Amino acid sequence: MPIATVNPATGETLETFDALGPEEIERRLDLARAAFGRHRTRSFGERAALLNRAADLLDQEQHDIARVMTTEMGKPIGAARAEAAKCAKAMRWYAARAEELLADEHPAAGDVEDSGAVRATVRYRPLGVVLAVMPWNFPLWQVVRFAAPALMAGNVGLLKHASNVPRTALYLEDLFTRAGFPEGCFQTLLVGSDAIESLLRDSRVAAATLTGSEGAGRAVASVAGDEVKKTVLELGGSDAYIVMPSADLGRAVGTAVTARVQNNGQSCIAAKRFIVHADVYDEFCDRFTAAMKELTVGDPMDESTDVGPLASERGRTDLEELVDDAVGHGATARCGGRRPGHLDRGWYYEPTVLTDVSDRMRIHREEAFGPVASVYRVADAHEALAVANDSPFGLSSNAWTRDRSEVELFSQDLEAGGVFFNGMTASHPALPFGGVKRSGYGRELSGHGIREFCNVTTLWHGEETEK
Repeated sequence: MPIATVNPATGETLETFDALGPEEIERRLDLARAAFGRHRTRSFGERAALLNRAADLLDQEQHDIARVMTTEMGKPIGAARAEAAKCAKAMRWYAARAEELLADEHPAAGDVEDSGAVRATVRYRPLGVVLAVMPWNFPLWQVVRFAAPALMAGNVGLLKHASNVPRTALYLEDLFTRAGFPEGCFQTLLVGSDAIESLLRDSRVAAATLTGSEGAGRAVASVAGDEVKKTVLELGGSDAYIVMPSADLGRAVGTAVTARVQNNGQSCIAAKRFIVHADVYDEFCDRFTAAMKELTVGDPMDESTDVGPLASERGRTDLEELVDDAVGHGATARCGGRRPGHLDRGWYYEPTVLTDVSDRMRIHREEAFGPVASVYRVADAHEALAVANDSPFGLSSNAWTRDRSEVELFSQDLEAGGVFFNGMTASHPALPFGGVKRSGYGRELSGHGIREFCNVTTLWHGEETEK
């Protein structure tokens, strides 16, 4: 895949970029190793000052970088501004809390005395150079939610971003440089996916994080495993959205629409499978379909647009094939299911509601990465749970219920990294984020995220040292 900015609203190639050659990659790896040697010795206060400066710059440049993101991958301009603001917030959150999150831990003397220790400490030390392989759908946020905690922990970063968002990728390196991070602390590598294996196998790279497809995750994990290097993977999702009779149906429908079409439906944690109790199924489907029909599909730079184009022509084709397969096997398209007729350029697809979905259809097992919702009718909470868990993915989930026994059932048994009750799934700096099953492993954000790329070190003392 060429490294290029291609406007998905028009299909026009705006700029192409040359991939870095072997000599430049070698130079940057040396820079990263040297930068780690210095950055790891900086105090938390020094690191926080740099990260806060990056947040200030991002706030000042929010409108400009939002236009870059929208141009490169098609998200509505308002959502792009919100993404930039969220990144600045996360930077400040980690700048304020990293020292506390990584503070030394001191087991009680009575707990370790039988080990022969007079004193023991657990210390979090940075691992080193972390390679980040990142996707295009949230081109700022996916990177910052790795970079902010990693840099505050004393690590340094190498970013291999998706090949269709090169301007955003270069902006990130420039942002951290202008904030005062020394050369080599955060670098963007404009390289193709064929360069990832050699980077992972390089002894100067200590660990890797990837957000992307299941296939990409398997590839990275297999190489990293062969090299015995730590990885964190956030892969696909086909999140369940359960609606029970006790739910506030108006709020459940309104949130369902937002949850399905956020980022033009191209979000790993977007609700995709709507599992609705029979008592409210008909009303939910009618109201949900009507609301999806009312969405405005068009130019993502227009403030009134609800749904912009998909990020690539291949992405739209993949989505069309999933919908066509479902309809061919008996699903009903309540709305959508085609390209909008009023747009003759760009990679647009109408918001779509599918009912009568069954396990014979690909969409039952595969992730629909676009504004397509699958709706299931279930008889009770236990059937809802069974349908929700009948997926290879387990990233997040939603449950709309006011019944305490149902809350307890879903809390205990939904197979996902998160369960959001009576609200929409979202990532937040204070909450751990990640999945189970084929949605990946490890956690980002919160204290769990900042510790992922730390050496959790035991310091054991057999006698007290002199003061």
